[in-house]
Amino acid sequence: MEVIDPATGRPLPSEAIQRVLFVASSVHVYNIPPMTPGKGHVAASWTADDGKRQIFTARLRVIETAVPVPAGGGGGEEEERVKTDVALEDATNGSLFAAAPYTSAAVVEPVADSSRFFALRVQDEAGRKATLGIGFEERSEAFDFGVSLQEAQKTLGWTNNQSGPPGQKQVLEQGAGAEKRDLSLKEGETITINLPGRFGRRKPEPPPQQSSSSPSSFSLPPPPYPGSGILPPPPSNTTSIRGKRLSAQNLGFDDGKFGEFA
Repeated sequence: MEVIDPATGRPLPSEAIQRVLFVASSVHVYNIPPMTPGKGHVAASWTADDGKRQIFTARLRVIETAVPVPAGGGGGEEEERVKTDVALEDATNGSLFAAAPYTSAAVVEPVADSSRFFALRVQDEAGRKATLGIGFEERSEAFDFGVSLQEAQKTLGWTNNQSGPPGQKQVLEQGAGAEKRDLSLKEGETITINLPGRFGRRKPEPPPQQSSSSPSSFSLPPPPYPGSGILPPPPSNTTSIRGKRLSAQNLGFDDGKFGEFA
């Protein structure tokens, strides 16, 4: 079966391998206005005016293509050049309507007011670019579309959703001539391990800090309840004077004729 480049519609070498990451049979395509600064794309303006901005209903496919290319060092070795494309096709005959090479995360941008609509930056063979709006009929399809793009980012070797070159697939290999480190123990060497917890020496706990008293923190006890041992009031002045006079008479200093001295 002939392998076709989804971005150009031209045949690829027979050694090329393609993998379809996602397919949606009915996706609405819109001619959208320029993005509003500070707000992003708004899908409500696409579907207004009785759908006058809708230009096509297409089949959408996310296609991953691996093409073997000769290695730079020669020697007959080959490397794989992996790329991902978002293709909009005619659902009746499969002809290509527009394609978006997925070279960066900015190629597909979500809108600000819906999870079913996206802004897609398409490109032709001459390198001319245009931004179209696409809308899924079901939220589950839009979710699966986003998952397929995340899988494509991993395959392309992008990290943290940052764009990377669409060229060769990143392969991390250690060179044959790389020097290996010898981590084995030599004769007479030992390893000391400090284990925390109950194997270590416990530190004495510091004594609890006593709170310093201050006038602002001083509080008076509550008043006693009635009948709970209240002391009687002190004697009046009359009782005190009479007691002093009686005591003077008992001692013989006053016979009652010269008045009170107390």
